[in-house]
Amino acid sequence: MGLRQQRFAGLVLSVLIIEDILAIVLMVMLSTLAVSQQFEGIQMLSSIASLVFFLVLWFVVGIYLIPLFLKKTKPLMSDETMLIVALGLCFGMVVLASSVGFSAAFGAFIMGSILAETIEAEKIEHLVNPVKDLFGAIFFVSVGMMVDVALIVEYIVPILCIIAAIMVGQTVFSTAGFLLSGQSLKTAMQCSFSLTQIGEFAFILATLGTSLGVTSDFLYPIVVAVSVFTTFTTPYMIRLAEPAYSIVERRLPVRWKNALEHFASGGPDVVGQQSHWRTYLKQVGLVIVVYGVLCDAIIILMFKFAQPFIESLLPDPWDEIAVAILTIVLLSPFLHSLMMKRNRSEEFQALWADNHFNRAPLVAVQLLRILMGAALLSYVLGHTVHWSGTLGIFVIIVVLFTIILNRSLRKQGLRLEQTFQENFTQRERSTSQQANRPKFAGSLMERDVHLSNFTIPVGIDWCGHTLAELNLGRRYGIQIVSLLRGTLRINIPSGSTIIMPSDRLQVIGSDQQLATFGQALEQLTTIASKATTPTDDEMKLRRLFLEFGSPFVGKTIKDCGIRDDFHCLIVGIELEEDDALHSPSPAQTLHIGDIIWVVGEEANLARLEAAKNAPAHTRLGQGVVLK
Repeated sequence: MGLRQQRFAGLVLSVLIIEDILAIVLMVMLSTLAVSQQFEGIQMLSSIASLVFFLVLWFVVGIYLIPLFLKKTKPLMSDETMLIVALGLCFGMVVLASSVGFSAAFGAFIMGSILAETIEAEKIEHLVNPVKDLFGAIFFVSVGMMVDVALIVEYIVPILCIIAAIMVGQTVFSTAGFLLSGQSLKTAMQCSFSLTQIGEFAFILATLGTSLGVTSDFLYPIVVAVSVFTTFTTPYMIRLAEPAYSIVERRLPVRWKNALEHFASGGPDVVGQQSHWRTYLKQVGLVIVVYGVLCDAIIILMFKFAQPFIESLLPDPWDEIAVAILTIVLLSPFLHSLMMKRNRSEEFQALWADNHFNRAPLVAVQLLRILMGAALLSYVLGHTVHWSGTLGIFVIIVVLFTIILNRSLRKQGLRLEQTFQENFTQRERSTSQQANRPKFAGSLMERDVHLSNFTIPVGIDWCGHTLAELNLGRRYGIQIVSLLRGTLRINIPSGSTIIMPSDRLQVIGSDQQLATFGQALEQLTTIASKATTPTDDEMKLRRLFLEFGSPFVGKTIKDCGIRDDFHCLIVGIELEEDDALHSPSPAQTLHIGDIIWVVGEEANLARLEAAKNAPAHTRLGQGVVLK
């Protein structure tokens, strides 16, 4: 529909991605509830905690290890090997997710998310596409085969009710959601009108409910019918967004419009203590979640796998001491980060220096983190050496102070985090280096004005002209802020800058201006492709036999004029005496019975064929008198 360059399109795609993630979470929760057949708050919280634990663990460990693995093995990877490795990782995560009670789709999604952050993501995506298309076709064929048309006719009333609920509900609630997020009324309505459908995850959820026996069989064809209908109506709903906005905008009270515009403008950013506290607590919360999950994972792995193995090797009590020491050594860098990370951040220092009343809460937060570390250590010691009382407290305090004051552990934690950050952002950094995107690209103040990228196709009329000659700003209302040509970037190009084929333009403008510019570029591309479509000017190879009376007999290749007069080229000669194919020479004389191999356009070859058979005193179609 030509709407990809508009602002609302990116917002809609982002929401759809988040919906898929939440659908996977919903699948895990509903599967747990269906199997247990109980709806208890503790069990629900336990399922959510388990989901968060494994999600964080797999993602952090995967981002840390898999990019390193792909980087080390890249010289050994052919396309076939890369495909097998990618699918193997995917199915391996499926097995792992299934073994801990989650769905196969959840495991595949996690591995796909991890691979998407690697520098090989585009290559893997290209290699996996045929497999995806194959199983996608099988999936939708199976969807169609499970639909009972008779049931659709029988349950047409529920189908229509669900369709109405989806279209009206999505329109109203999505508009409200986008307005609350700070979008303008027009953008909110465009987004909400684009979300009035359900997709293939609805099929998966319906199939899950049917397979677990918690929903009736007739629900599946109803879901498919609703999905097909809403998918069909979505383009029309997108087109209706702007007319609907015009109607609402005209009838909306002025006071409401002003309030919405003020809310959408965002106002000045909040600064001061509240902003610092929010940032600091967010950072600390992320540190606690990530490093807490890693510490718990190490403890679980050590107690489940390492402890039985060590107990089989060492006598009691040395086996318990060995397990405790080894577990604490592995935990040390993560415990140090859990307790000390972000305690020297800019926000911490600003809050500490800004107000004396901030110091008590900051100290309390720090003590809480140290207590978390102490709780993990006490659990390890209590599960292994069973030390309690004064001895246990003394050991915990000594270990805690050793971990906190050890600078090598801090450096080790920084290296681990730096490696994770590099792996996590390597694809983005690679893309940024290739595109050399300006830093201001995502921080424009105007809500309706944003940056978009366009590539100049080969062959359009704009190529070879300067920006001043094209006058794109006045014609389309846009401004070209940057031009990328290979690895060269020209920021704020002048009017004398010449547009070349394959140049990438970064253009700023409103949705309407960018859409108009994109449509003009597409029209020029279509015209250029039609003008350059090969027809009769395609080069062809022809074999010509020189008979008695041919005007070319007895002449050299140069004197024949085949190249100059007929625009054809002799590429080979079969001589009468040996029937071998020889490379032509301009001074070579042609004789009766020779066979010449000629390359040229169809029309020129036809003229040459006619001239070859013409009498020796003339050359047909040329009017050239032969000597």
